[in-house]
Amino acid sequence: MTRGRGIRRSAALAVALGLGLSGSLVAGPAGADEKEGPSVRWGTCPEDVAAEAAPVVLECGTVPVPKDYADPDGGRIELMISRLASTDPDKRRGTLMLNPGGPGGSGLSQPAFLANRGIPSEVLDTYDVIGMDTRGIGRSAPVACGFTPEGPYFANIPPYAVDDAAVTARAKVVKKVAEQCAERDKDGVLPHLTTANTARDLDRIRAALGEERTSFLGYSYGTALGAAYASMFPERSDHIVLDSNIGDTHLDRDGMRRFALGVEQTFPDFARWAAARHDSYGLGRTSAEVRRTYFTLAERLDEKPVDGFDGGMLRQITFSFLFKEVQYSKLAQLWQTMKSGGDAKGLRTLGARSGPADQGDGTADTPPSLDNQLSVFLAVTCNDVKWPTSVDTYRKGVAEDRARYPMFGAAAANILPCAFWPYARAEKPVAIDDDGPRNILLVQNLRDVPTPHVGGKLLRQKFADRSRLVSVDDSGHGVYVYGDNPCALNTTTRYLVDGKMPKTDAFCPAG
Repeated sequence: MTRGRGIRRSAALAVALGLGLSGSLVAGPAGADEKEGPSVRWGTCPEDVAAEAAPVVLECGTVPVPKDYADPDGGRIELMISRLASTDPDKRRGTLMLNPGGPGGSGLSQPAFLANRGIPSEVLDTYDVIGMDTRGIGRSAPVACGFTPEGPYFANIPPYAVDDAAVTARAKVVKKVAEQCAERDKDGVLPHLTTANTARDLDRIRAALGEERTSFLGYSYGTALGAAYASMFPERSDHIVLDSNIGDTHLDRDGMRRFALGVEQTFPDFARWAAARHDSYGLGRTSAEVRRTYFTLAERLDEKPVDGFDGGMLRQITFSFLFKEVQYSKLAQLWQTMKSGGDAKGLRTLGARSGPADQGDGTADTPPSLDNQLSVFLAVTCNDVKWPTSVDTYRKGVAEDRARYPMFGAAAANILPCAFWPYARAEKPVAIDDDGPRNILLVQNLRDVPTPHVGGKLLRQKFADRSRLVSVDDSGHGVYVYGDNPCALNTTTRYLVDGKMPKTDAFCPAG
């Protein structure tokens, strides 16, 4: 693998914001509905899921759902779900469904991931924890547009547009990408991949599990899914925790452009970290010097790429490696290598060590997984909301954000295949419903690259008195269990276990 290909795959899988069955798994009857009662028969999970979950042992099963809810008799797809069952019947409250984000993240092993990472045992006693591959992902009617790490579309975040001409050039690429997705959609699944349909799937899963209500813990895009479920089925929602919020029930152009705001707000944490280690990495003795190093390196690579590694890729990798402080050392090493004009051998070695395992999302580092994740991201994002179709609109937005957010604005505002998406939108985005139980806990770091703090504030305003917002003085993507703030951990655990919602919005100081 060349350094360029290694970096491209690392970036793609980092931001793609992660299979045959054994004989004991039997799906419920194809016509099962809520009146017929539970229909999931649990069995052994596929070998790769079981291996990823170890030492935790999960059970797996399938639930049939309509491919098209507007035509419920027009064909079904099978969704695979997993379960880490409560072993304390006296404490068991019900089910806690999970979503790791994306759209496009596989969640089958997520119950085990959280257990292995140290989620409090009271939560595991209180719930059967349910993971899943949502429609289109992994083992749930997977879709694929045919993307590869070497192709022109290798990441969910558009490349940085160095000038106006770059937006025009990118428009030609993404137009072909949209056409390619339509050409490869042989089973007609792509137009039915929406947040609303996935929320309907959650309710079918709830019914198949025999539960009157379900709790939900969603991260990143999972907050949009959880917000949609709580709005569409308010009386069937129990304890809802939305962690690292994008601000609505869908990801739209404004949400994408906020990624650049997240970079500007989060980068100072890395800059301080690197400045304190200047003697080791040589990136600058102050935060301001580290920031200047970023622009110097990016602009130099714009003019003269090294081993296929250009300024846009440096910006993309920096974006993804700001997700967690644990990745700062690898980001500093990358910058150091580029600053010294690293040779191809050194770059290839670094690329091999900069893979998605660092993200902690269980995503497999294989092209089929990359293809599947990118395809689902596009389908859901493009289907959920109407996107501008004029290239001039994107050129204007890129110019605005290049000036407003110079670190990453010209990437986050760049044009997506959604501008040329060939499928008509089937329904409007799910509207937030603030008329329902007060059962939505929003948890948000003050500094977060893909979901800046404003996302939590937006959702808090929309849900009004149904919600409470816990703001955490921390940096990174993911708070509950993923982070290390005791106040946030305790507040969220109390709510999940005992239903104790903060009386007012809360602030958790740095841990």
